[in-house]
Amino acid sequence: MHEMSLAEGILQIVEDAAAGQGFKRVTEVRLEIGALSGVEIEALNFCLDMVLKDSIADGARIELEKTPGQGYCLGCGENVLINALYDACPKCGSYQVQATGGTEMRVKDLLVE
Repeated sequence: MHEMSLAEGILQIVEDAAAGQGFKRVTEVRLEIGALSGVEIEALNFCLDMVLKDSIADGARIELEKTPGQGYCLGCGENVLINALYDACPKCGSYQVQATGGTEMRVKDLLVE
């Protein structure tokens, strides 16, 4: 389950930000997760509940913003929206689509006290 290591990485980012900026508590963590990132949202939420317990972000609201999958089709030369890696181009049907967006996951920002 790689979501546990992702949750631990998020906690590390939160703790590093707190140490660098001197805040005492995190009330909200906003994440941006791409549709093609391979992250299971429910599993990540479960892992975050466990990892953030007894930390500076204990009880923080987790807000997830999903970004769409995007690709460039080598067949027709169009930028297209895709739902999964290796999907066919919705315009021409070619399977020569390279992912160009929606593969990332990042901590967008934190609300702190």
